[in-house]
Parts: sequence; structure tokens; C-alpha cells
Amino acid sequence: MSKEVWLPKIRDTGQPKYIELAIAIGEDIAAGRLKPGQRLPPQRRIAEAMGVDISLISRSYAEAARRGFVQSHVGRGTFVSEAKPHHEGPDPQRVLEEDPRMNMPPEIEDAALIERMQRGLDHVASNIVPLLRYQSATGGKKDREVSIDWMQSNGRRVSPNTLTITPGAHAAIQAALMVIRKPETVILCEPVTYPGIRAIAAQLSIPLIALEEDEKGVLPAAIIDAAAQHPHAVLYLNPTLRNPTTHTIPNDRRMEIADTLRSLGMQLIEDDAYGLVVSDTPIPISDMIPDLAWHILGVSKAFGAGLRLAYATAPDRAQLSAFVQVIRTTSVMTSPLNLALLSTWIEQGTADAVVAETRRVARRRQDLAARVLPDVTFESQPEAFNIWMQPPLGLSRAEVLARTAGGPIGIVPSDVFTVGVAPGEFLRVCLGGPLTESALEDGLINLRAALMQNDWSG
Repeated sequence: MSKEVWLPKIRDTGQPKYIELAIAIGEDIAAGRLKPGQRLPPQRRIAEAMGVDISLISRSYAEAARRGFVQSHVGRGTFVSEAKPHHEGPDPQRVLEEDPRMNMPPEIEDAALIERMQRGLDHVASNIVPLLRYQSATGGKKDREVSIDWMQSNGRRVSPNTLTITPGAHAAIQAALMVIRKPETVILCEPVTYPGIRAIAAQLSIPLIALEEDEKGVLPAAIIDAAAQHPHAVLYLNPTLRNPTTHTIPNDRRMEIADTLRSLGMQLIEDDAYGLVVSDTPIPISDMIPDLAWHILGVSKAFGAGLRLAYATAPDRAQLSAFVQVIRTTSVMTSPLNLALLSTWIEQGTADAVVAETRRVARRRQDLAARVLPDVTFESQPEAFNIWMQPPLGLSRAEVLARTAGGPIGIVPSDVFTVGVAPGEFLRVCLGGPLTESALEDGLINLRAALMQNDWSG
């Protein structure tokens, strides 16, 4: 490579500068100014040459990697992706803006694994025409069999008679509530919970009632008290890596909750969005009371939000039939393309490799957060995609948001997650998504500076 520092020619497109720089990288590749396998300059060096902050270069390189223009290797640097035969190069004009505030898994950066994922997509594309037809609302026979075998091989209890595949956990939760609801139905939930359940409840005009909890989770006594006032209550829980607190209900409390619901005859919607992510998976509450429970096992958190799939298990065949009819009415069908890709990845062993890599990177990022923020109070778990942070004494969540506005890390205040109580001084700090590890480290360092800044700093 020439000793001269490569500098991109950035066109003003009105988009954020890091995206314009990523597009410029793609254009220079297409024009031959950057060759396959060529190493890009170190981020700090190009930042100095351009007179910009290194965090801009970090985000640009991460965006270029996400688009397939480059590949990053820890300890070696960032390289132009090798040309692939029989494929057009990445489209530098295609811009997909992510919202960094969403709790996304860290994106795969391992070049060999990305190639395996691509081969699976190529296999699906070789049979593209049948996948563009109308098909079963909740997946065909082959896809169900492949998924059932996969879950059973990973130690999960599966009821083939009451399991179906849906277009994502959010859609499955909404469909379950549409089957359950009566005019008097209320949803019991944790006081700090997944914001999606708030949106679904509002859409369906179902009241949400927060339950008292302790360090283990919701109190069985609180469920009993609520049931006395609301005979048609249903319990919603996100018991593993709860969004946003990352709390996981231990097995003893899960058994107590199951016993309580059994005694009341109350149904449970168990939102197991992170069930595939956690390596030491607790026993789902649904397994203890299958005739009362809806178990929603998400796929998106393990692979990426674009793979809108979730496994749903209903309490019985009658409710499953009603559930499938709701899915057919609201979504027509689960995407055959998504299903075919997942089944192919499972059959080729790629699915297990992606899940393992997602866990590994999540653990590394949690370790990174602990190293960079040693004096900051936060809750987390080793394989979570976020931390649940409490600002230093005297600093409000609103001040933290103001100081970190425009940064690469998604930070969300507790107001978004709170039900029935005043929001506490907490924020969800996201560690996943398209950020590279180096960009995340820069962002966490900036967050630390914002937290430590006092009123007299310049």
C-alpha cells in the first residue's frame, strides 16, 4: 500500500457525516481507488489528516463494515472486503438508518462467519420463486420440523401440537392478547418493563397494572391481591434479561409464580425475547404451567432485528387456532424468506455459530463497560446487550441525555419503561448494534466524561 494517507472525497448529501464518509469509502472501492484486501489507514491517523474527531471515523468504519465494504479484524485493522464472484458489490447508495436507542444485538464482524451467513442466503436465493408465493400463515411443515429439532437439540422442551412460528415476538404478544382479551381484561406486569407492552396495551385499550417486586422479581402475593380486584387479569413477564434492567428471575421465584398462577387459573404471557441468547437458560415459567401459558421465544435478539421471527406456544389447540387466525388477519403470514433463511442456517450449523458469537461479543462488551465505567453504578448480566445505569448523585437522567445528545451510543431514560410509578433516575445504555468495539469504547469514554463533568467545567 502507498505510504500516502488515503483520504476520501466526501460529497454533501445532507446525511450525517459518518454516513457520507462510509458512502465515500464504497464509491472509492467501486472506482478502484481502494483495492480488495487493502488496509485502510488507522482511525486516529485518518482523523488527524482530516481534522475531525476519531469517533466520527470509528462510526464511519463501522457503517462501512455494516454495508459490507470493509472488514475489521481485532489487532490487525480494517481492510477492504475481498471481491466475491457472481455477486455485485455493496450498493453505496443504499442507506439504512438504525436507531441506536433500540436494544440490538452486536452485529457480527467475524469475516468467516459472515461468509457462512452469506452462503446460507445464496442457498435461499437459489429457490427464490416459490418463496415469493402465499404460504401458510405460520410456517410450513419443513420449517416447523427443522426448528423443533433445533430447539430440542439445545435442550428446550417443545410441544409440537401447540407451537407455531410468527412474524416476530411483538406481533406474537399482540396476537396472544387479542385472543385472551375480554372487556374486563387487565395486564399485570413489572413496574419497569418492555416498552412494547405499553404500546400494545394502548393500541388494544387494555389497562396495565404494575405489581410490587423485590430483588427476585414480582411478588406472588401481589399477583394474588391484583387478581382479587381484577378477575380477568393476565400476567405479562419478560423474566430473562428483562428489558431494560437485564434482571433474570431465579428459578425458585419462577416456581412460586407458576404455583400462584395455577391456583388462580390466571394466564401468563412469557416474553422470552432473550431466551436464545442466554447460555445458562433458566427454566421457562411456561414449562411449569403449559396449560396456562403463552411462551414467546424471540429469534431477532439472537440474529438481528431484520429476521422478524418468533416461536409461539399456546396453552391449548383451541387458543392456538384462534391465535393463528389473528396472525393471518393482522400479518397475512410469516415471511417465507425469513423462515427459509433461518432453516438453512440451522441445517448448515450457522445458526448455532451466530448465537455463540453473539454471546461471546456481548460478554466482551459487558467487560468493556465495566472497565471503562468502574465508578458508575449500573445493573447488568454477562450476555445482556445493555446496562441499566444510575447517574451519579446530583445528576439527573435529563442532564445525562443533554450532555450525551448526538453521541453514537443509544441512551434511553427510565420514563419509557415505567408503569404505574414515578420514573426513577435510571437510563438504559445500549452496547449492541452496528458500533464496532473500538467505537463503543470511545462512546463509553465520552459517557464517563459526561457523568463526571461538574457545573464548573468549561
